[in-house]
Amino acid sequence: MLFDVSEQPAGMNFDDRTYLPVPAAQDDVLDLVAALRARGRDVAEQRPRLVLSDGREVPLPEPIVDVLIQVAEAMQAGLAVTIAPQHLALSTQEAADLLGISRMTVVRLLESGQIPFDRPGRHRRIRLTDLLDYRQRQRRQAEHALADMVADTERLGLYDTDPAAAQAILTEARAKRGRD
Repeated sequence: MLFDVSEQPAGMNFDDRTYLPVPAAQDDVLDLVAALRARGRDVAEQRPRLVLSDGREVPLPEPIVDVLIQVAEAMQAGLAVTIAPQHLALSTQEAADLLGISRMTVVRLLESGQIPFDRPGRHRRIRLTDLLDYRQRQRRQAEHALADMVADTERLGLYDTDPAAAQAILTEARAKRGRD
């Protein structure tokens, strides 16, 4: 499931992760009702379920409920939602589409060892979990870089400075760093 969260409304926080299928060995998903009862809380007897038009009821596991809530919240906020099954092994083009970058950039990332891949024949195959790990690493690095920039700006006292003066100080600092 993929969300385009680039235009999410202010105050709305949508999770843009890809939901992976639960392996058969993990079919026994944490039972929220049992967990709440173990903590001594009263809970409704009914588990989430889908009621079909003919009256049949289908129980819904928690991971599916989580996905449906994300879809409903996104659509309520006026966002388009794309739900697309993802193979567990992706082509370079599928990986590029998921990351929002070019296929050649993905190939460079693979060849540089930043993302593991297999080549069972002529074509490279990337495990979805490896691709999602890479995306998470990139986001953490971007968050750290932003935190470093904020810390540098605070250390230099640029929040209290006129924007033009701040630009001059940053230009001077960058030039000095280039000389070192």
